[in-house]
Amino acid sequence: MISPIELSTFSVVAFIIPILFVIVIGDNRRLLIRMSFSVSALASLVSVAAGILAVAGGGIEQVVLPIGLPTLPFHLRLDELSGFFIFVVGLLSFFVSIYSVGYVGGLGAGKPVKRLIVFYNIFIAAMFMVCLADDALFFLVAWEVMAAASYFLVMFEDGRSENRRAAYIYMVMAHIGAVLILLSFGVMAGFTTGFEGYTFDAMREARFPLKWATVAFLLSFFGFAAKAGVIPFHVWLPEAHPVAPSNVSALMSGVMLKTAIYGIIRITFDIIKVFPWWWGTMVLVLGLISAVMGVLYALMQHDLKKLLAYHSVENIGIILIGIGLSMIFTSFHLPTMAALALIAGLYHTMNHAMFKGLLFMGAGAVLHATHERNMDEMGGLIHHMPWTSAFFLVGCISISALPPFNGFVSEWLTFQAFLLSPSMPIPLMKLLIPLGAALLALTGALAAACFVKVFGVIFLGNWRGHDNHAVTEAGWSMRAGMSLTSLACLCLGILPAVVIGWMDVISERLLKAKLVTTSGVYGWMWLTPVDPERASYSGPLVLIGIVAVCAVTYLLLHVKPGSISKVPVWDCGFKKLTAKMQYNAVSFSMPFRRIFGFLFDIKEQIRLAPQRGHLAFPVNSHYYLRVRDRFWGWLYRPVIDIVVLLSRKTGMLQHGRIHVYLIYSFVTIIVLLALL
Repeated sequence: MISPIELSTFSVVAFIIPILFVIVIGDNRRLLIRMSFSVSALASLVSVAAGILAVAGGGIEQVVLPIGLPTLPFHLRLDELSGFFIFVVGLLSFFVSIYSVGYVGGLGAGKPVKRLIVFYNIFIAAMFMVCLADDALFFLVAWEVMAAASYFLVMFEDGRSENRRAAYIYMVMAHIGAVLILLSFGVMAGFTTGFEGYTFDAMREARFPLKWATVAFLLSFFGFAAKAGVIPFHVWLPEAHPVAPSNVSALMSGVMLKTAIYGIIRITFDIIKVFPWWWGTMVLVLGLISAVMGVLYALMQHDLKKLLAYHSVENIGIILIGIGLSMIFTSFHLPTMAALALIAGLYHTMNHAMFKGLLFMGAGAVLHATHERNMDEMGGLIHHMPWTSAFFLVGCISISALPPFNGFVSEWLTFQAFLLSPSMPIPLMKLLIPLGAALLALTGALAAACFVKVFGVIFLGNWRGHDNHAVTEAGWSMRAGMSLTSLACLCLGILPAVVIGWMDVISERLLKAKLVTTSGVYGWMWLTPVDPERASYSGPLVLIGIVAVCAVTYLLLHVKPGSISKVPVWDCGFKKLTAKMQYNAVSFSMPFRRIFGFLFDIKEQIRLAPQRGHLAFPVNSHYYLRVRDRFWGWLYRPVIDIVVLLSRKTGMLQHGRIHVYLIYSFVTIIVLLALL
């Protein structure tokens, strides 16, 4: 029988096949797209099976590959944690690959589809390699391959300046993070013994002094935070995700960010193991800031894909809340509560991959149909794209944490970790725990408001755009990808006890504790974290109740034929209503700008062109709104200015005269001789 690690390795190798298709059948564009993404979907499905078996088996498999540098082979390891993340990456990659058959096929004839196929497959394979790596060398090689492949995917339309700028910012942030991770590995490897000190096994056996463990943790955490988009390292994310193809945006936001979450959990809970309480407090605080600020940034946007990108910042923050709570509980020797918080973070990791992938796929379908990312230029699409609107609504409900879909379960578990936590001996914790629960509730309410805006402005009402495009529904493969992802969101929402029962081995491996989610008489229908007498939730019963209420309401409304009539919208006595008089994305977010505007750099202008008669009756008006991220001005703009200044000063050394360069060389040699 093939082992899980063999299946996962086969899956990685299988992603080479679509690259070969580019060489063999590159001229037949339609056949190339169908065969390449079909193989990508099958390879991803194999990895899903490998991940399920690895977690269900509860064992550890290790392989040493005789490749890499001389005497430095690559080490692979598949355990419960890496199996879980391989499952998440593989599941979304499977759905997105099916979706990509229609999405990429609908791109213009002049688009570089071959380049997209090559880097798309390298990108997915690299994410699997990151999860399988069991030494610092192989991990960093896979990490850099993942970053380079995603860089070229962001640069897909390299003729546009905004794509080049976004790719440049992304690559700079990615390499800053990679350098920090490299330094962290170097610190931990310094306390290992033997020649293979670069392996994670050697680091697991090492004993780190607290100060050096703190240095290693901070370096690794901020390195991974740069990839995950944690505030204040989030600036690349709303630049890169909107300009990438929508299938790539779904993978970048849905699963690439999760490789950073994997790295944080791997180093903190598996390699370092023992840590003080303030580490978790720092992670919790940054998670809360990212969650609240991310959803506020999203509320201010009218670019659909940029809005979804900012919501990734929010959801990464929610995941970090669970991880931070787990670290705090672990440091205070509360293993059951630590297991609850960790499972909540991991469950939200999987949930976010599903509903954010679904939303980006829906955004891609809308972009295909309207050629617009500006929500204020859309409206009424539910009449032309009923399937896409239904799938997008599932994503909106899921990300808003409403039952019976998956987002509710993970946020409910996170609330339980807050509400069930015992009194902490540290006064700061007594303040932070209830405050964190309140901020998480605020985040959920703002997210729901944001997606009421998104769905209402895009799919309801009338068309707001200047150009009346011939809007058509997405093709069969795009609908298939979105429907499967919607089904996954529903299953994760109504069967959480089954999924968490499968995931429990991760907390048992890392924390030596499990949840009592499916034990006793409660069975698969009830989710009972920690204590069934204090908190329980039944997804199937909630679904049955919602379906029953909807069915009764439908029957009551349709008891008499013709009892429901369709009438025009109430016009307040003014019979000249136009589509421009509808609420749009900017007007919907106006109350939030008034309340939270001090957190942003906002410039708002109204210019009127009055008639000759009276100023109260202008002929025309122009409204201008600019909302900027204050972190650009606070953190990044000063650094950019300093780097530009130093570059100009350094450039003064370049004269273009050979005798000056010879003097530089001569002085350098003299200085080196004097020092050595």
